[in-house]
Amino acid sequence: MSENLFFEKKGPFPLKEICKLLGFENKNFNNSSLQINDFKSLDKANNKDMTFLNSAKYQNISSATKAAACITTSNLSKFLPDTCIILNVKNVLYAVTQVTKKFYPKADMDIPDQDLKNSDELKKLYPDVTFGKNVFIGKNVKIGKYSTIGSNSIIESNVIIGDNCLIGSSVTILKTLISNNVYIQDGSKIGIKGFGFIPIKKKNIRTPHIGKVIIEEGVEVGANSTIDRGSLADTIIGKNTFLDNQVHVAHNVQIGENCMIAGQVGFAGSTTLGNDVVIGGQAGISGHLKIGNNVKIGGGSGVINDVPDNSQVMGYPAVPLKDFIKQRNVK
Repeated sequence: MSENLFFEKKGPFPLKEICKLLGFENKNFNNSSLQINDFKSLDKANNKDMTFLNSAKYQNISSATKAAACITTSNLSKFLPDTCIILNVKNVLYAVTQVTKKFYPKADMDIPDQDLKNSDELKKLYPDVTFGKNVFIGKNVKIGKYSTIGSNSIIESNVIIGDNCLIGSSVTILKTLISNNVYIQDGSKIGIKGFGFIPIKKKNIRTPHIGKVIIEEGVEVGANSTIDRGSLADTIIGKNTFLDNQVHVAHNVQIGENCMIAGQVGFAGSTTLGNDVVIGGQAGISGHLKIGNNVKIGGGSGVINDVPDNSQVMGYPAVPLKDFIKQRNVK
């Protein structure tokens, strides 16, 4: 049985078969009898899995990976351990898409769940849950005691929702694990596929997203917000964090505990936030950044660099608040 709750996984596949898919002719690869079980992130892969490395920003993680093989480039391969078989390619993300599709062929599009039960059947299955009108629930969904699901909402198969949760009306949740005391307001979409594609020869190729969303205890998600599931890793919203209305959280973003994110903030993929971060409305946070603990980001800012702990930044591009004030005072 697959470890992934939400996607059917194929395999294992011989390494030589995967190498052939990627266009390798190296005999050492093609003659290998090694079986690859799965495709995972650098920190999650074990000695039967494959992974990838596409940026020197992850060299500390890559040096400790236990993966059997890694898709990367010649200039990044030095950051990988000697035990890892290195597959140097010209386009890492395209190769990642090829391999992910081999293991998870149905993960590049979100086909609507066909195994849904409607409101009339749900009271027997979930006697301690309150349902609105026209609610649909998929197979193997777990919903804790005293939770409420609003009208016209869809909870797709294998989703887990904890105790005392309030899911508003017209909410769609898929590929998600939700802890206790979580409030998701009307119109939000949780666990949808991220904005992942590879442009090849003037054609965009969809990238599968096989991760999930994890929403920890006490989180509030504002109306009409979207939280994308992870690509290989997971998207995580930490305990007691509040997202305002119309916030967008892209794939693999990890937000710490007790954060406050105002309306219309957008996070690009794979950025991480520490604890107690405050972000003003309409700020944009670029991808693959590290935002430290106790950081404050002014409204309308554009953050394109890492922000260390206990910093206050503002502007576009965002700079330390003192510098921003000085710039505004210059005539």
